[in-house]
Amino acid sequence: MHAVAGDGSWTLAFPRFGIERTTRARDLWGAIVGGAYASAEPGVLFIDRIRAEDNLAYCETISATNPCGEIPLPPYGACDLGSINLAAFVCDPLTAHARLDLDAIAALVPLAVRMLDNVWTLSHFPVPAQGEQGRSSRRIGLGITGLGDALAMLGLRYDSGEGRAAAAAAMRTIVEHAYAASIELARERGAFPRFERDPFLAAPFVTRLPRELRDGIARHGLRNSHLAAIAPAGTISVLAGGVSSGIEPIFALEGRRGVRQEDGTVAEVAVACPALLAWRSSAAPGAQAPESFVTATGIGPEAQLLMQAALQPHVDNAISKTTNVAAGPGGGGGAPGRSTRSAGVKGGCSHHGPSSGRPEAGYGGRRGAILVPGRACRLRPPPPGCERRPAPTRPRGGTAAAKAGRTTGFRWSRPPCRTASGRSLPTRVRPWR
Repeated sequence: MHAVAGDGSWTLAFPRFGIERTTRARDLWGAIVGGAYASAEPGVLFIDRIRAEDNLAYCETISATNPCGEIPLPPYGACDLGSINLAAFVCDPLTAHARLDLDAIAALVPLAVRMLDNVWTLSHFPVPAQGEQGRSSRRIGLGITGLGDALAMLGLRYDSGEGRAAAAAAMRTIVEHAYAASIELARERGAFPRFERDPFLAAPFVTRLPRELRDGIARHGLRNSHLAAIAPAGTISVLAGGVSSGIEPIFALEGRRGVRQEDGTVAEVAVACPALLAWRSSAAPGAQAPESFVTATGIGPEAQLLMQAALQPHVDNAISKTTNVAAGPGGGGGAPGRSTRSAGVKGGCSHHGPSSGRPEAGYGGRRGAILVPGRACRLRPPPPGCERRPAPTRPRGGTAAAKAGRTTGFRWSRPPCRTASGRSLPTRVRPWR
């Protein structure tokens, strides 16, 4: 990027094949931006930044990522991903008292980390080197989904500073409690085989963790080399009720989704944003949706990259992000597209490119788009014999009310303890001293 800014040259090299040539950096950058806008290819990987931030830089060299870019991997590496649906943790949604229940999120994280760690133990691999590589680091990627719906229910615009702060607080809670849970697993099951205390503690991301966590790692090790990643989460977000995927804004309040049938044909199904449906259930007929219900087309590319940059400090793997831009002149192929990628670099982002196969492209940028915005005239009725039941709701009153019974699939036991900085940690990972 310095070569682009200074109109310098850039060396294209494939050392393995002995191929090397020099080109003008701005010409190369323009071709990359134009190609990504026109056909969603190619992606851009800032490998120097990835290698510098890698927790295992002392024993591995990263040269690629998984297809969506949220997990930088060594040869024979594999993904082990999970996402927490933030929309399920909004207390008193769509009211003046709406808030994100960070304590409930924190209590769920240890269960998620244990589950993802179990995947490494139980999985069978077709190639022995895959199992050896994966189990030597036991890297996992716990992240978020439903961010767009959660912010809408909180009354915060996705492109606002308050929205970015709320998202960052949620991700900081997840990553710190994930590291705490991994320390506890290391005490219980042992640290990952390639763990070396001194070089691991010297990794840039680890040095930025709270002192309580660094002390815990020094004493007991860590079960997993990496713990946080934010994936596109498209399919699992559909399974979670159609919430917005990953850290994306709401794509469309209403639209049509293409669903492939058994005979190979694609049927269109009307879909609507869950947050919108919740708002409509109590809104007056004909009322306008609140301003917080902003969609991807109403958010500029730079604002979307600012959200990714706000979350990146709390992710030790990477983030997969799609940026929708306007079609036609002035869209992603011109100055806005170039400035978007430059802003991403300055914001600390290490990856720009395919996310669910649709990076920074308009609706026509990638053939076969499965989701198209537009008014949904009606929702498809359930198949014969199926009964629609209301989804479980969190008790009113937030955490205090939730402690009296079951909520979001787990039971509360004791209130979490607090770190010196005021953030809560699960009680069972407290005894490090």
